[in-house]
Amino acid sequence: MISKSNLTNKNICVVYTHHKLGDLIWQLPYIKAISEHHDCKVNLILRKKTQAQNILKDLSHINKIYYNDFRKGLAYWIDVFKLKKIFNLEKYDFVYILDKVNKPAIAAKLAGIKNIIAPGLKNQKKWITVKNYLNEEDWKLNYSEQSQKFLKINSIDIKEKFPKLDVNIERFKDGNNDLLVEGKKIAFGVDSFEDFKMWYEEDFIKLADLLYEKKLFDYIYLICGPEKSYIAKKIIQNSKKPYFIDCSNKDLSGVILAIKNSNFFVGNNSGPINLSAALGVKTFGLIANAPISELKYSKIKPITPVNYIDNVFNKNREGMKELKPIRVFEEIIKDI
Repeated sequence: MISKSNLTNKNICVVYTHHKLGDLIWQLPYIKAISEHHDCKVNLILRKKTQAQNILKDLSHINKIYYNDFRKGLAYWIDVFKLKKIFNLEKYDFVYILDKVNKPAIAAKLAGIKNIIAPGLKNQKKWITVKNYLNEEDWKLNYSEQSQKFLKINSIDIKEKFPKLDVNIERFKDGNNDLLVEGKKIAFGVDSFEDFKMWYEEDFIKLADLLYEKKLFDYIYLICGPEKSYIAKKIIQNSKKPYFIDCSNKDLSGVILAIKNSNFFVGNNSGPINLSAALGVKTFGLIANAPISELKYSKIKPITPVNYIDNVFNKNREGMKELKPIRVFEEIIKDI
């Protein structure tokens, strides 16, 4: 056990290796808890794909953010020594690793870090110095519950379990003047990293028609990544309505601006709904093929089919047809 006097005002690093934005957002409460535990700002090492240097810039408990690729194969050891170089430069007192990968633990050990704290699954145990491990059964928990238990066994209190992302919205306006339209705006998150979680384009169109009849918006931002821009374009083409704004060509700055400008967000189970909820926007998640129990520590309101069964994965997109636009509309109306 490390005494409290040896915990505070130290040089702290937190490493998280997942590449999905939504997964990083789930970890925000636990990064903050580590910062509060040590009474100091923390440095982060994350994947570049998360764009964390941009989106986490305004969080007061974060100091520096480094990127690492966390590659496999021949590049594995290149990335280990990149991490070691960062650890040697910063001379961290504590390195926390929020997932089960070996690479940052190996690099921290090679750099002579005294306090290496990680979940300790399989070979990771060889490299970490603080021997408070999760057990094999804990890996059946969702990411939030894993991190909660990991911090608990290391005597770290968590004051707030719901992700919260504070941003200075003014800095996202440059280059995004086309998003600053007058009137009431809402947002639809129309893609997903996993296709089986995507609601159908025609259903988004029907939902828009229902919401427009109630005069709930003047414009709808269509949020999706550039690799699935065809979804936004299909919605615009098939609906023939002038109120859609295609955001598929926007980087994360534009997406954040669009979401923050929206009265509410409706979307597939993907990164943007996690981002929306963390930004404090009322958020509705369209879920038919995946568990809603994963959203226990989120302010996302799930909307599911009438016959929905929780904790069942159905990796066939056809299952999303069970979620009818009229049901989604009625659930939204109840809550706004």
